[in-house]
Amino acid sequence: MTGTNGRSSASSTSSHTPSDSSPDSDLSFASFDLDQRLLSAIRGMGFDSPTPIQGAAIPPAIEGKDVLATAMTGSGKTAAFLLPILQRLLSTPGQGTRALIVTPTRELAAQIVEHFDDLSKGTGLKAIAIFGGVGAKPQEKALRRGVDVVVATPGRLLDHFQYDYARLPGIEVVVLDEADRMLDMGFLPEIRKILRHLPKGPRQTLLFSATMPGPIAKLASEMLRNPVRVEAQTKQAPPSAITQALYPVPAELKVDLLAELLRRKEVGNVIVFCRTKHRAKRLSKKLGQRGIAAAEIHGNRSQKQRTDALAGFRDGRYDVLAATDILARGIDVVELDHVVNFDVPGAPEDYIHRIGRTARAGASGEAYTFVAPEEESGVRDIERALGRSLPRRTLADFDYSAKADERFEVPVSERLAKHRARRKDERERAKKNEERRSRNSGGRR
Repeated sequence: MTGTNGRSSASSTSSHTPSDSSPDSDLSFASFDLDQRLLSAIRGMGFDSPTPIQGAAIPPAIEGKDVLATAMTGSGKTAAFLLPILQRLLSTPGQGTRALIVTPTRELAAQIVEHFDDLSKGTGLKAIAIFGGVGAKPQEKALRRGVDVVVATPGRLLDHFQYDYARLPGIEVVVLDEADRMLDMGFLPEIRKILRHLPKGPRQTLLFSATMPGPIAKLASEMLRNPVRVEAQTKQAPPSAITQALYPVPAELKVDLLAELLRRKEVGNVIVFCRTKHRAKRLSKKLGQRGIAAAEIHGNRSQKQRTDALAGFRDGRYDVLAATDILARGIDVVELDHVVNFDVPGAPEDYIHRIGRTARAGASGEAYTFVAPEEESGVRDIERALGRSLPRRTLADFDYSAKADERFEVPVSERLAKHRARRKDERERAKKNEERRSRNSGGRR
C-alpha cells in the first residue's frame, strides 16, 4: 500500500507479478475484486495503489494458492497476506478460528493485529495476538470465545496447544511471517511442532521471508504445495531517502556525543541501537541522568514495559528509545527522524534492518553510526555490502580527547579477571580459616 510502505521491485515466475520494477500504473486495490468493506477501509487508511509485493502476492493468494514470498520489512507484506485472509473470511462461510499467523516477536504480533483491525473495520471479524510476557488467561478466554484469526509467537502458542480449547480444528490458512528471522531466533523446531498440532487436510500456506537460506527453503518445500513464487527487493539496500553518516568517536565518549547531538538538536526523536540488553539499559539510565527522556526496549523488559515504552515514544514522552535488535525488524514507528547505531552492528544485514526504521511512509530520515577505533572492521564489512563508502563526520567544538567521568561498560575480560581474583581471595581466606580451625582443634585435644 503506497502511503505507509516503501516501494520495491518485484519479479516472479508467476504471471501474477508485474514485469517491471513497480506496480502497473493501472493496478489498484479495486482490481483485486476485494469486498467493498475492505476497499472502504483501505481508502479510509489513505492508500491508493498496491506496492509491488501486494500486487504480486494478493491475486494468487485470493485464488487460494500457496505463496512463497521474498519480501523485506517495509515492503507492504503485512497487507499482502492480511487482505487475502480477510477476503476469504468474508466470501466463504466458516466457523471458529480459520487463519493462523505465526511471527517471531511480540511487537510484530501486536502490530499485525493492529493492522488487521484497521483493514477489517465494519466487518465484525476479530483477531487476537498471542505471545509471552503477559498473562495467558485473557488469551485463553479469547480462544474459548472464538476469534477468526490468531496471530502468535511460537512459544506461547505451543503452551496453549497443550489444552483442548486451543485445538484450532478449522484452520484454513497458515502464514509464516519473517521466516528467516524465526530461523535466526532458533524457532524452526517450534514451527515444526506447531504444524504437527494443526489438523490434517488441505490448507493454504503463505510464507514470507526477507531472505531464503537453506533451512527456510527446505521448510517451504515441506509446507507448500506448488507455490507461486514472489520476490520483492531481493537485494538488501536501505531506502535512498536515508542520509547515512559515521561518527568516529572513542568508545568512552559515545554517551557524551549522543547527549550533545540531542542538546544541539542535531538529532530529533531517535531509536538508538545497542549491542546488548545491558548496554541498552545502561544507556537509558545515563541519558536520564543528563535530563534526557529515554526508555529502553530489550528482551529483559516485560511486555507491558515494552508496550509502554513504544507508546511513550510515539506520543512524545520519550525522545530516545535505547533498544537492542529486537526493535530492528517489523516494528513501525512513524515519523521517526533518526536512527543511531550506538554500537556498530555485527552484520551488514543488521545495519540495513536497523536504519530501515527511519525514512518510512515516503519520508526522509537520517542514520548515524558511532564508530570506536576497534569497530572499524565492522564498518568495512557494511561498506562492502553497500558498495560504497559512508561519509565520516565530526561534531564541531566537541572534545574528542576528553576523559569520560566513568567508563560506559567494564570490558568482559576485565570483569572476568576481577571475578577470578575475588574467587581466588575467597579460596585463600577459606584455606587459612580451615588451617586455623585445624590448629585450634589440635591444641584443645
